[in-house]
Amino acid sequence: MRAVIQRVSQASVAIDGEIVGEIQQGFMILLGIHETDTSADVEYLVRKIQKLRIFEDEHGKMNVDIQAVSGSILSISQFTLYAETKKGNRPSFIQAARPEQAIPLYEQFNQQLEATGIPVATGEFGAQMQVSLVNDGPVTIIIDSKEK
Repeated sequence: MRAVIQRVSQASVAIDGEIVGEIQQGFMILLGIHETDTSADVEYLVRKIQKLRIFEDEHGKMNVDIQAVSGSILSISQFTLYAETKKGNRPSFIQAARPEQAIPLYEQFNQQLEATGIPVATGEFGAQMQVSLVNDGPVTIIIDSKEK
């Protein structure tokens, strides 16, 4: 499971021109689910994200987690994070989990984040979405559950 985490001052996601999820300060997360991912991968990522200290403290150092700043999360499913580009110019997405596996894991990821007390807004799995964000910093972190 792969998460691209962007520290944002605001973010939103729209489908067919209608905003379906938006947050102010927090994380905008693009989540890619691999065909071999399980609930253990979800649990690992949730633990890491919940405690990720990338907000600035009173000394300007990245030392504060999302809960300390009362931040929220905008979670977007993103199968293209598993694009394979070694051959040719057209990416292959064969390593990305199929929807019947990915949807329950994506929902579990969002539910477990919410269970930690962090508000979570989402897009819609498989929909054509337009994501807008203001990356604060900019700060972008990638966490892959297979690289623990």
